[in-house]
Amino acid sequence: MNPLKPGNAPRTPWIVGVSGASGTPYAAAVLRALLDAGEEVDLVVSRASRLTLLDETGLSFRDAHWREDLGQWLARGADGKPDSFGVDLARVRYWSAGDLAAGPSSGSYPVRGMLVVPASTACVAGVALGLSKDLLQRAASVTLKERRPLVVAVRETPLNGQTLRHLVTLDDLGAVVVPTSPAFYAGATHIQDLVDFVAGRVLDAAGIGHRLYRRWTGELGGGSADAAER
Repeated sequence: MNPLKPGNAPRTPWIVGVSGASGTPYAAAVLRALLDAGEEVDLVVSRASRLTLLDETGLSFRDAHWREDLGQWLARGADGKPDSFGVDLARVRYWSAGDLAAGPSSGSYPVRGMLVVPASTACVAGVALGLSKDLLQRAASVTLKERRPLVVAVRETPLNGQTLRHLVTLDDLGAVVVPTSPAFYAGATHIQDLVDFVAGRVLDAAGIGHRLYRRWTGELGGGSADAAER
């Protein structure tokens, strides 16, 4: 079958890169929302992020068992409760971070763009400098050179001058930098609400529809009223 025949469009996923910064619940929320929106996803999980995931959730992430491990991760709420969400991984393709011959390493591989969430300062530096030390950084560099959307959800505080310069470089190259800074006007009453707000802003930056948080309407007190009704 010819994959380019009319009516048989090629798979065009969003790449989601998860680096070693704290904030694995942000990545889980973004992945769930992408799948809920019917999007195809290519996933790259860095080696450092596996240590963070283990520390923050107690869950392992193994190449040979990625589907089982990802299912447990995405089903887990930000409060640590298992089986808080239902997930369907049929539209997810996983690439090992050490596989520099993977599809996303080439500009000819069709993708819609890339979301790096959370993005560590080391990841930010590597992408800004074009180091491509692993598949995550290489895929981000390819995304930039192909002029595709790149959203970088940086997770660090405080930020030193070197990291700020790297972030300005990414902005100059066309990336959108989204600090993982939750807002409170949406009437957050639960840690998941704060996580979902950040995830929603990441998706907003990429132009992906979602219903993760209450949007500002210009009405003062709307968030507290919504919270009171819950």
